[in-house]
Amino acid sequence: MKGTNQNRSMIRHTVAFKLNHPAGSEAEQNFLDEARKLAAIPGVQNFECLKQISPKNPYDFGLSMEFASQERYDQYTNHPDHVQFVRQVWKTNVAEFLEIDYTPYAE
Repeated sequence: MKGTNQNRSMIRHTVAFKLNHPAGSEAEQNFLDEARKLAAIPGVQNFECLKQISPKNPYDFGLSMEFASQERYDQYTNHPDHVQFVRQVWKTNVAEFLEIDYTPYAE
């Protein structure tokens, strides 16, 4: 949108994913509980854990969060809690995913 005052350095980090676990299982819930802990990492804003409701793609869940700048996003990516989550939780529970990072579009 022309003339918008949106922060163009803001980054919206999103990931859509399918788990290796049956829907409604304890393992699924445990994964989602662990994922929600990412919201506590410094710099994370507007964190959401989302449930997919459309049959138009193969993913079941999504995570969305925002960062005020590339520097904040990089700090999150390298934060020990995020690194540990990826190694110990993400890689062992996620069957497939799509990650997209956005910044506001301006003409």
